[in-house]
Amino acid sequence: MNPVLHVQSPDYFKSKQAELNRVISFEGLRLNDEGKLEQCKQTRTISEVEAAADQLRRKLIDRGVHPDVLKFCRAELVQANYFHAVLEAAKSVAQKIREKTGLTSDAGVLVDEAFGIGKKAYPVLAFNALSTDSERSEHAGLMNLMKGFFGTFRNPTAHAPRIAWTITEQDALDMMTVASLLHRRLDEAVKTGT
Repeated sequence: MNPVLHVQSPDYFKSKQAELNRVISFEGLRLNDEGKLEQCKQTRTISEVEAAADQLRRKLIDRGVHPDVLKFCRAELVQANYFHAVLEAAKSVAQKIREKTGLTSDAGVLVDEAFGIGKKAYPVLAFNALSTDSERSEHAGLMNLMKGFFGTFRNPTAHAPRIAWTITEQDALDMMTVASLLHRRLDEAVKTGT
């Protein structure tokens, strides 16, 4: 389970890591992303193992979280790895913007390029018709929410070590709910005549 052996197949590593963690949790251990064992809450029954693995995922499903959020952080949810689940959920929003626009940048720059009105008087992607002050205000508000989302969640998780940035289950639930809102609005966004 040395992660360096799975650079070309990170999904395989995550899958095997989750399988192994279900078994060794009976001993109060888990394998972290560095391939090292660390202490965790000891499980005593198969039901406890399954409950721990599915707890956050079930809560997200109960909230009606967008399926793309769940798809991007499936392995992290199985491991209750909130730090990396948050990072993957943030990446999922950026990826959807890239897919809809063909742009290649990231985070706030990507949002500015995709939704900024600028000199052209229209964005690459629009959340609505932009024909009234209210629609333009909504568009600007969603754009600012997205930039704030990346500034708050994507940047710290991408650049700070996990031990320096603790994320609680509640924070993870709330953040993924915001990611879900952004995904739903991106699903409805339309590409302009650029």
